[in-house]
Amino acid sequence: MSRAVHLPRRSRGIIDSSRLPQCDPSQLDPDGSGGLQSADGGLFCGVHAAAALLGDAWTLLLIRDLANGPRRFKALEASTGISPRVLTDRLRSLVAQGIMTRQMFAEIPPRVEYTLTDKGKDILPIIDSLREYGVRWLRPD
Repeated sequence: MSRAVHLPRRSRGIIDSSRLPQCDPSQLDPDGSGGLQSADGGLFCGVHAAAALLGDAWTLLLIRDLANGPRRFKALEASTGISPRVLTDRLRSLVAQGIMTRQMFAEIPPRVEYTLTDKGKDILPIIDSLREYGVRWLRPD
């Protein structure tokens, strides 16, 4: 029997880095290289920040679908099964975070395409690793 996994919601998908958990010094390398000093004197944890950005239920699927080039809204909706309202929210958030760009073409009907930025393309190896893990360990028998 499978169980549904419920992820916490975020307001508009925008990450407030000041609210991210900081690194626990006890979990850092002995030389302290596991975290970076933040402006407020605490330790910034890249794992927490990346998980906050990428841990959304749809983010990784959208980035996966843009890996081979620009896609239109309807194509992303069809490939992921996301409702139009949620898809709009996620795309706005990812554009605001600098993960993808939104290009609007002056055509009738209007055409909008989404493309990964360099920041978004840097996420692709993570998706490849998740794919390999899923195939190796989570494939149904």
